[in-house]
Amino acid sequence: MISKNKKVFKKHNLFSQKATRAEIYLGNSLEVLKGFKSDGIDLVITSPPYADQRNSTYGGIKPDHYVEWFLPITKELLRVLKPTGTFILNIKEKVVNSERHTYVIELILKMREQGWLWTEEYIWHKKNCYPGKWTNRFRDSWERLLQFNKTKKFNMYQEEVMIPMGEWAKVRLKNLSEIDMRRDNSKVGSGFGKNVSKWVGREMAYPTNVLALATETGNKNHSAVFPKSLPVWFIKLFTKRGDTVLDPFLGSGTTLIASLELDRNSVGIEILKEYYNLAIENINKNI
Repeated sequence: MISKNKKVFKKHNLFSQKATRAEIYLGNSLEVLKGFKSDGIDLVITSPPYADQRNSTYGGIKPDHYVEWFLPITKELLRVLKPTGTFILNIKEKVVNSERHTYVIELILKMREQGWLWTEEYIWHKKNCYPGKWTNRFRDSWERLLQFNKTKKFNMYQEEVMIPMGEWAKVRLKNLSEIDMRRDNSKVGSGFGKNVSKWVGREMAYPTNVLALATETGNKNHSAVFPKSLPVWFIKLFTKRGDTVLDPFLGSGTTLIASLELDRNSVGIEILKEYYNLAIENINKNI
């Protein structure tokens, strides 16, 4: 992945039984990315350190400085992503002085100025979030999954993430009304409408933009691990076999494990040697 005549960082290559490859770099994401060739990545999916979070692990970034810290990295991600590629950013606002900080909103606006298209926002609903009690809010059970693109025409394989219609369809579609047999436009003037009769006989439907995933993970050796089902869903949606997936904040290696299992090539960058070695160990156990 590193272009010729660029600074070489410590790198480890792993190969699956199906000959897909995982490259793992030890180093600072910004510096490593500068050595990557342009337009070579099909999907970037990552969860960078949240502002002032994981201080004992990565040192933390102050909320007021988060955008300034992250923008140089997103600039490089924009360069290395293919025009048909997608960037999925898992992030969440921090509470500061009893209110949500605005660094995520500010980041979105600055990334748009940088050339990104903010195409969509998915929600990760944590079905089993930890219980707790706060004086001015309820427990936090969701995180943002922001979708950015370079162009309006990007690769998306929606059929790969379709879900069963569900038991409701057996009752709802059993006896159709006259309205159900034709397109019924929305009464609010949005231009949207539906023809319920077209759902008859279907076994699968397209999902919503809310992903209900449990937070359990098989790895307990890293302070911030998302479930493998999260990158799996986006890898299926935005890539095909043989494509290349990048996680510039690799952590314990979950994204690369998911990529190899789905026959995608992958690249990961990790700044801490401890987790660089852990990612290699975890990936080796899964290939």
